[in-house]
Amino acid sequence: MSSSPQTSRRKRVSLSGVPRPAGRSWFNPSTWHLRTRLILLSMVLLVAISSAIGVASYASMDVVLTNQLDAQLKLASRGRPPEGNPSGRPDPLDARGQSVGTLNARVVNGQISREAGFLSSDFTRTSLTSSDVATLQALPHDGLPVDRGLSNGDYRVLATQTAYGDVLITGLPLSMKQSTEASLVLTMVLVSLGGLVLIGLAGTALIRRTMRPLEQLSDVATKVSKLPLDAGEVALAVRVPPSAAHPTTEVGSVGHALNLMLENVSSALEARQRSEMKVRQFVADASHELRTPLTAIRGYTELMRMTETLTEDGQKSLGRVQSQSERMTALVEDLLLLARLDEGKATETTDVDLTQLVVETVSDEKVMAPDHTWQLQLLDEPLTVRGDTTQLHQVLANLLSNARKHTPPGTTVTTGVMRSADGSVVVTVTDDGPGIPAEFQGSIFSRFTRADTARSGSEGSSGLGLSIVESIVMAHGGTVELVSRPGRTEFAVRFPAAGSAAS
Repeated sequence: MSSSPQTSRRKRVSLSGVPRPAGRSWFNPSTWHLRTRLILLSMVLLVAISSAIGVASYASMDVVLTNQLDAQLKLASRGRPPEGNPSGRPDPLDARGQSVGTLNARVVNGQISREAGFLSSDFTRTSLTSSDVATLQALPHDGLPVDRGLSNGDYRVLATQTAYGDVLITGLPLSMKQSTEASLVLTMVLVSLGGLVLIGLAGTALIRRTMRPLEQLSDVATKVSKLPLDAGEVALAVRVPPSAAHPTTEVGSVGHALNLMLENVSSALEARQRSEMKVRQFVADASHELRTPLTAIRGYTELMRMTETLTEDGQKSLGRVQSQSERMTALVEDLLLLARLDEGKATETTDVDLTQLVVETVSDEKVMAPDHTWQLQLLDEPLTVRGDTTQLHQVLANLLSNARKHTPPGTTVTTGVMRSADGSVVVTVTDDGPGIPAEFQGSIFSRFTRADTARSGSEGSSGLGLSIVESIVMAHGGTVELVSRPGRTEFAVRFPAAGSAAS
């Protein structure tokens, strides 16, 4: 099957020509995730450090306050009996230096004495509840302070055996200790939150400044990745700026390496372009030079037919020479056309009635291939595009010839012309032949590519037909697409509406 490559049109694309944003945005997708992770990591570290400091401070403060409370307990438990105490046993609440809320009680024979109670704010005695009595009776008499919950709140309680054989119980409220610890926790939480805010703002500014060279590297790499480097003349004009390409820093070494890579790629592209231009020039020159001898061969062949008497074998041989010279002439003309299209020279364009052109081209194919079924799908009104009539005729002729040559007799070939929603004109050539193999469809427009085994037919082809189709369509600002599967192959050519085509 005749096929063609993507036409390599000479073009000069510079990185500096790629549009840049008006201002650098803080949000850059290429570095956003890394920057976010760094900020979150710093936040997590600060939270961990603040938590560790808070836990250590809280534990240290708790030990200090508890020791102070225990010292007060021991001091409060050393009250002496006042003079005139008939029993010789002191009333605990009569001890000197008692603070408001102090608990004092005496256990005699396992029972709490009646004078037990809390010292209220007016220095009167507040009696114990039954639950308080049960809690105090269950205290161990080992002289070690313990925490207990009583009706008056949480208390640090100490039970000691006295010389009188009874047990003296002294307790101090934990409210002051708890209040101090709550103030410490609140202070540390507020300080930590303030630190998180400050670290977040400072870290964001610092990380943003640190990541700016990476953003510059990412911008350059992204623009290079979007350039059409597969064909044509490409100039990689932009490099990583010197501020981000200093080899003495980590990021700068990456920028420096990227600049070296771009230099190497640019040199390779320039060498490829020079080689490509030499090949194109050679093909154009060779094709041009071949036109004269081929014309002479055809002329002398026709002259011999008219002036010489040849045997039957001689007539066949002369006919073969003539047919091959005509075939070579067609190949040379195709190569010259591709060379002119590669140069990107503008052609004179006019308004072309594409509907009428399709009708005429299909009529010609009917005469050449009566064993195929040729159908038309046209709109009632003519569709006009801006272009070169001869070149557009060649596009249609190549597509129809391609369907004729590479499908078996009896195949139905349908040519349609329609207007799409965006105003462009679409020409489709569809056949119900065996289709094109999937592995060949990717190179269907490559020059000198053939897949004659994919579709039936004995006619040879140069492999330039579809390449010429794509080159002409691209020169007219259009596109050509292929969709093929067994039983249906469709080429769709899309042209801009008249007035918007490339001239």
